[in-house]
Amino acid sequence: MGRFVGRQSELDSLREIAARSGAQFLLVYGRRRVGKTTLLLKWAEEVGLPLIYWVAARDSSANVRLGVTRAVWTWAYPGSQSVPRFETWAEVFEAIANLISDQRVILILDEFAYAVESDPSLPSYFQAAWDHHFKQSNVILVLSGSHIGMMVNLLGYQAPLYGRFTAHLHLKPLPFAATADFFPRYTAAERVAVYAILGGVPAYLERFDDAESISSNVRREIMSPTGIFRIEPFFLLSDEVREPRNYVAVLRAIGEGHHTLDAITLAAGLTKQHVSSYLSRLQELHLVERRVPVTVPPARAGQSHQGLYHLRDHYHRFYFRFLDPHRNLLEQGQMDFVWQQIQDQMRAFVGTTAFEELCRDWVWRQVAVRRFPFLPQDVGAHWGKGVQVDVVAINWQDKAILLGEAKWGTDPVGEAVIHNLIEGKAPRVLAALPDGGEGWAVHFAFFARVGFTEAAQAEAKKHGAILVDLDTLDHDLRQGGNI
Repeated sequence: MGRFVGRQSELDSLREIAARSGAQFLLVYGRRRVGKTTLLLKWAEEVGLPLIYWVAARDSSANVRLGVTRAVWTWAYPGSQSVPRFETWAEVFEAIANLISDQRVILILDEFAYAVESDPSLPSYFQAAWDHHFKQSNVILVLSGSHIGMMVNLLGYQAPLYGRFTAHLHLKPLPFAATADFFPRYTAAERVAVYAILGGVPAYLERFDDAESISSNVRREIMSPTGIFRIEPFFLLSDEVREPRNYVAVLRAIGEGHHTLDAITLAAGLTKQHVSSYLSRLQELHLVERRVPVTVPPARAGQSHQGLYHLRDHYHRFYFRFLDPHRNLLEQGQMDFVWQQIQDQMRAFVGTTAFEELCRDWVWRQVAVRRFPFLPQDVGAHWGKGVQVDVVAINWQDKAILLGEAKWGTDPVGEAVIHNLIEGKAPRVLAALPDGGEGWAVHFAFFARVGFTEAAQAEAKKHGAILVDLDTLDHDLRQGGNI
């Protein structure tokens, strides 16, 4: 079993499912390397129920049927050398139901998408098996998979298994707080930098060693031609789409800094119609997100011309920003030169990606512990007409808004930053609201890697502004764990 960090809320939910009476049918999905199998095996171990685990492979339908039959058969008859072959899934499921009978057993069918690839009619057979065999049993049946598109489709209204699942879990990457468990020897600033590079994917985090510098880890693990990281973006897409190269072109365009539909289309060298289709699919796969200024009324957000496309995956951001443009140099072993290019831009990269997002996470954490001046309906950013604000929380009904700046510089934030937001940017943001900001309560927050000068602290105090340095942000997010 892989290293187990965090996931307390997910474990609690799974324990609750195991404690329910009667048959349970659980769908678990999430991107590759996010820890689905590790979580499920940890859960099964903790609840102490008998476990049957099977993982599908790309194979013929006959061999896939034999594989799942063997897993259950050898559980029922340990040491058995003879496993029957069945010609149909209906026979397989009838045999499984008979072997398990009324026993309380956890049956995990992992990488279920591969089994469906071998026989697209499998979900229909599963529907019949659930309705006629398993629904009245005591089994806890789990379908797990990394093929997000296919797994989500199982929940769809037209899908054979629609309405059959008793629970489903979308397993997401770990929050920033988990980096403290992986890298206890790193400073908070170093952990933010690692999080900007790797995100919360456990299989990635396990490969870095906090006994070494971030530079050494990047060179050894990410720049190495034999590691998983060099081909990871292509590997993730190959399972989900038929023509990865066009999707990669879109991801590359966004990673290079093109965020509007027109700019992405031009940079990718594709038609706008095709790019729109690719972007929709990438959003379904949780690889791309369309962001709209949080100050745009929700009813207008879908049609807003201010929408910008961003990469959601942290490593994709790092890869397409720094590694993809230098593929030829990396193939020639020029790691020192490539790292120098990365180092020159790393501070700006960390500040505009992970740090700003963590500041927004901090807002939600304060809301959760009821230490925020109002209950926001959304938290994001504002941009438009020459003004940009990094952190914005808003409640439309109560006419309350928080405006915040996030600074990842190496010097304490000075008084000028306080003045610029309160006196310069705030009036322009309010003017962009539908009613021109009339009657709105405005709050301010400032986030700094290093801290604040005495003059900045005095000025912030005059306006009742919240000041958050990195140590405070790190402490608060670690207290919160999963937000």
